[in-house]
Amino acid sequence: MPRFIDSVFINCPFDREYWPIFEGIVFCIIRCGFVPRCALEEADSGQVRLEMIQRIIRNSQYTIHDLSRIELSVESALPRFNMPFELGMDLGCRLYGTGKLKSKKCLILDAEPFRYQAFLSDIAGQDIQYHHNSPDRAITVVRNWLRTASQANLAGPTQIKHQFLEFSARLPEYCDQNALDRHDLQFVEYVALVEEWLKADNT
Repeated sequence: MPRFIDSVFINCPFDREYWPIFEGIVFCIIRCGFVPRCALEEADSGQVRLEMIQRIIRNSQYTIHDLSRIELSVESALPRFNMPFELGMDLGCRLYGTGKLKSKKCLILDAEPFRYQAFLSDIAGQDIQYHHNSPDRAITVVRNWLRTASQANLAGPTQIKHQFLEFSARLPEYCDQNALDRHDLQFVEYVALVEEWLKADNT
């Protein structure tokens, strides 16, 4: 299991439209020397999903919560509450927890400035950051937050974004070499390919 101080829990949408942003965030976390964690890392039908998320949150010093998917579902005409719910779990973990849980740090993301005031005004006063639905912008925000939150010496956002573009351009080739479907790439597979590419003197 990854160490608490290395783990970054990602709470975000997993739909196809969001996936390029998700890949950018995951790449950035790995490039910065941390371990990305999310609900997609395990596929155990015998485990309650909420219990798994609670465990990952509890074992991650850093957490990223993207609240950008507030639109109503076409099928149900209802919004999606999973992301705000998991944000609340994380804040509660830090507030009511003890020991290392008091050192937890979180980044809250949205697509555009100040939208949260209309749908989650209780987080007013938090330092909300915005990615404008851009993987490029998301990488900059996540890198700068990790630099401040961890006080680690990290590569600059320009370098990381350039490397992400290089890796993304080669990704279809790597998928073919590993008999993987680029359009149905699993989280653990994507993480493994990023780690392999970075270890091959691409940093």
